[in-house]
Amino acid sequence: MSYKETLNLPKTSFAMKANLPQREPKMLAQWSDSGLYEKIRTRSAGRPQFILHDGPPYANGDIHLGHALNKTLKDIIIKSKTLSGFDAPYVPGWDCHGLPIEINVEKKTGKAGAKITAKEFRQACREYAPKQIKGQREDFKRLGILGEWDNPYLTMNFPFEANIIRTLGKMIENDHVYRGLKPVNWCCDCGSALAEAEVEYADKTSPSVDVAFSFVDASFVATTMKASVDSSVSIDVVIWTTTPWTLPANLAVSLHSEVEYALVSCEVDGQHKQLVLAQELVDNAMERYAASNVNVLGTCQGCDLEKQLLSHPWLSRKVPVILGEHVTIESGTGA
Repeated sequence: MSYKETLNLPKTSFAMKANLPQREPKMLAQWSDSGLYEKIRTRSAGRPQFILHDGPPYANGDIHLGHALNKTLKDIIIKSKTLSGFDAPYVPGWDCHGLPIEINVEKKTGKAGAKITAKEFRQACREYAPKQIKGQREDFKRLGILGEWDNPYLTMNFPFEANIIRTLGKMIENDHVYRGLKPVNWCCDCGSALAEAEVEYADKTSPSVDVAFSFVDASFVATTMKASVDSSVSIDVVIWTTTPWTLPANLAVSLHSEVEYALVSCEVDGQHKQLVLAQELVDNAMERYAASNVNVLGTCQGCDLEKQLLSHPWLSRKVPVILGEHVTIESGTGA
């Protein structure tokens, strides 16, 4: 007996093998030839609309897994909403401006303003972007994504660019655009603003340094700490920093409001010093400075020194003492 004949299996015309590499292109070609997307649009007319705004990819390079995930998830949403009774069109788009395109064009033409004019460079970018769009569009179609592929929105289209200017004008009229203080990432090489996601930080190792800032009103510090001091010697708060290259831009010194600070008299390299630093870090700092004749003259909390002015070590600038929760006493000087 043949056991095969005893099994109650469905009778279908399905092929034994999926053969997707061969069958999928034929299936997608059938969708295209039959105008499937256009028929769906016609059938959906009059239904409640569901609009998915497509955040466009850059018109640059072959698609990758990120593109595939993005477009596939959007396609699932559109098809689901269509089956749920909505009119859900999908208009794909491409971002035709920005560094990814400019950098690749630069490799072929050279930098704008150097080897070619800015106008010629923009034209080269306009010629480059459509070639990238064509390749990406065919790949997206190959993923089975339905949409208005023959009528995408492109940021390089002149009507699109004109609408950007019109919208900016409305924003200015409504006082939504103003000048303020906000850091903008800037590429010195490209001469262009950078999105935050385009900035890559490299590890940098800098020497740590201890730097003395002299109190402008030394008598206030002595009185606050109830200390008997040598009036002929300045009283300096010692900061510790691992980014010494920021010192020219220094505008303040931070202390912790609740940390106890000590005024220390000591000898460093044969010179008499009167230094203010976190009490818990005195021993560690004195060892680092190879100091001798160390004496603690008085103490106070960081909040007692708030707003006192200090002299920048080499610039003719006065900077205030401010308070910050980020200040720790795990290392350094507590300032």
